Amino acid sequence: MQHPISEEAPLAAEQQPAGPSAGPSAGRTTDGAVAALADERVDHRFKALPPDAEGLTVGALAAERRNLFTGGFTTPVLALSAESVEANLALLETYAERHGLAFAPHGKTSMSPQLFARQLEHGAWGITAAVPHQARVYRAHGIRRIFLANEVVDPVALRWLAGELDADADFTFACYVDSVRGVELMDEALRAAGASRPVDVVVELGAGQGARTGARTEGDCAAVADAVAAVSTLRLVGVAGYEGEVPDASPGRVRDWLRRLVALAASFDAAGRFDALTAGEEILLSAGGSAWFDAVAEVFADVPALSRPVCKLLRSGAYVSHDDGHYRHLTPFNRVPAEGALRPAFRLWAQVVSRPTPEQAFVNAGKRDAAYDLDLPEAQAVRSARDGSVRPATGITVTGLSDQHGWVRTDADAELEVGDWIGMGLSHPCTSFDKWQLIPLVEADGTVTDYLRTFF
Repeated sequence: MQHPISEEAPLAAEQQPAGPSAGPSAGRTTDGAVAALADERVDHRFKALPPDAEGLTVGALAAERRNLFTGGFTTPVLALSAESVEANLALLETYAERHGLAFAPHGKTSMSPQLFARQLEHGAWGITAAVPHQARVYRAHGIRRIFLANEVVDPVALRWLAGELDADADFTFACYVDSVRGVELMDEALRAAGASRPVDVVVELGAGQGARTGARTEGDCAAVADAVAAVSTLRLVGVAGYEGEVPDASPGRVRDWLRRLVALAASFDAAGRFDALTAGEEILLSAGGSAWFDAVAEVFADVPALSRPVCKLLRSGAYVSHDDGHYRHLTPFNRVPAEGALRPAFRLWAQVVSRPTPEQAFVNAGKRDAAYDLDLPEAQAVRSARDGSVRPATGITVTGLSDQHGWVRTDADAELEVGDWIGMGLSHPCTSFDKWQLIPLVEADGTVTDYLRTFF
């Protein structure tokens, strides 16, 4: 049964332990660390929260179910739509099930353990990380299964990882390797750490010349796999990559690269490179950002029979909040509308603090508050400071951002005055979440039901 994100179904839900070879539940949180986030005290660290909430716990403030507009919040304030988040969580769960995909959403998007818990409740296999710090946050909040989509060569991080693996037999971890030198560094650090469990690795196939990381050719991949086989501290469990880096990406080019990835897994299997896997373990085959997961689903549907079952692992992360810019245009659901539609969840509310001319206004939100690396915020709604009525932001455009100001152009007849609130949609979830440590989760009527803690 699916529950709305509300006071009755808190984000901080604890889960029961499960072994590393179990189903999706193996990735779930297993301690009270997520629930304990509700015990944190509200104070000056958390911008936009009501000053009169100082000293309350986050849980106590959430229980008050204040209204975002009349409950004492200060501007600017970033809010997430509770209904949109819930719809997006359910949609990707259904999509993955329909296409026979496992799902490890990229946690770098939100770095919110409460959202991780909800993603796991909605069937996620585990959570993807990009760097060791993120994995430490995940472990501190009970994540049992982590896929780190990068090569880890930092000896300090590897020593920490070895300690985590040795201390918890139920902790499952895998990361990329894409170079012989990287294998050498990992082996050296893990031997120095006295690691008793080998670290599972997948060879990363690069998306092409001029792309980001990854071994560039199948021959390079084989050399990396040979290096892994020559050491006892690492264990080859699959292949992976990121199709979003395919140069001049088009549906055809992305599918061609994905077929290369599948063929690499098949050739490795035929050569016995996955023989270190024990009975019942799966070969990991992973790809899938937020722009091409329809192509991943299509190509992964045709994976040939291998010597072992294959875990077809999708890693999309931006879906949880979606957006009103970059991903609104790129989402695969534009190409496959019959599969459903993601809903933008972000809205940044700022207040008009200056209206120097009929064509110009300034709001009190800028680069410190809003994502701006891909697109500027999109003015969507105006809430009147006089009577609280809300209307579309007709004739109102955000044209630039200073550190603490938003530059707004208005049509000559646009209704806007000092004190009004402007609600803005944002582009790029990853650089929206990271500017806020505690984000109100808001129902359509303005009721704040919870607060999402982030750890960047």
